[in-house]
Amino acid sequence: MKQGLWIPLKWLLATVFAVVIMVTTAIAPPAYAQSAATAAIANESFVAAAVRQVGPAVVRIDTEKTITRQARDPFYDDPFLRDFFGAIPRQPQEELLRGQGSGFIIDDTGNILTNAHVVNGADRVVVTLKDGRNFEAVVEGVDDVTDLAVVKIEDDAEDDALPVATLGNSDQVEVGDWAIAVGNPLGLDNTVTLGIVSTLKRTSSSVGIPGKRLEFIQTDAAINPGNSGGPLVNQRGEVIGINTAIRADAMGIGFAIPINKAKEVKDRLSRGETVAHPYIGVQIANLTPEQAKRSNADINSGMYLPEIDGVLIIRVLEGTPAADAGLRRGDVIVQAGGAPVRSADELQIVVENTKIGDALELQVQRGDRPMTLKVKTAELHEQSG
Repeated sequence: MKQGLWIPLKWLLATVFAVVIMVTTAIAPPAYAQSAATAAIANESFVAAAVRQVGPAVVRIDTEKTITRQARDPFYDDPFLRDFFGAIPRQPQEELLRGQGSGFIIDDTGNILTNAHVVNGADRVVVTLKDGRNFEAVVEGVDDVTDLAVVKIEDDAEDDALPVATLGNSDQVEVGDWAIAVGNPLGLDNTVTLGIVSTLKRTSSSVGIPGKRLEFIQTDAAINPGNSGGPLVNQRGEVIGINTAIRADAMGIGFAIPINKAKEVKDRLSRGETVAHPYIGVQIANLTPEQAKRSNADINSGMYLPEIDGVLIIRVLEGTPAADAGLRRGDVIVQAGGAPVRSADELQIVVENTKIGDALELQVQRGDRPMTLKVKTAELHEQSG
């Protein structure tokens, strides 16, 4: 009889113990479960943390520019009246143009990085901080080739510290990384959008911005007019790029200048110095074997093109390093500086990375004859190539 009572009692005790364990586990989950929950919470708030770090240093830039136009009077555009009264000079009229963009403070002296097209030619620049402070500013330096500029706050209140953005390393950015765009799009101050890095080294020509020597960070973080010059930030709140362009024919695609490119020129711009860019003096285009075959099959074609991948010289500008080196229209460049080049963008990048005055070795195909030429780069002014 005792044994019959003892067996159910053991099962009862075991059941109670199991229930206690389950309740205890539910109330106090194991350490690994706590770590996962903590990580989830942290992942949900990293954007807010990044924006808290960089946000105060992001500024709105308002510009004013006065332009002069010749006034048009339809009365004197009538040929009969013009013949009757004779030529009457038109009075010039001044027009005030206003613009707006973004930027971010890079040091405690008040230097601000932005896009060249935001402030180029401005007669007046006003900077507004997130905390509401307004400052007159001056444009210290502009580089149109990289679309970068440095503006400096004329700070009379020396006791008021300025927030400074932390600059990251764009060489460490990878496709799929978080990308946070901060700025003042469409006049809406302190706007934040989130996306990822879609691709790297997107060339300026493929973006539709001719005349630049840039490889952009492409992102799907929303970038709109007014974002230009604002920072593209990683998940740690470090600036990895400068928002600069959007495609009018695409939705959700934006482009930013890598911050390491800005680091190369910002000190020169802040000193008011011109940024030197090397050039060789050619107008170029991509060439593929298929394009060459079609050209060679045309009986009206003025030259025979080698049926290879390379960079076709369309024109050699007179008095340039390319002309001095003996390059000619119709030459196809297949190597530059020991590296293969298959597109005009690749050649531009090689030239840009060459020091002014260095001899750049080019492997050229002229018709069916391979050649090696050395071009001594010069400083780019108004010409391109």
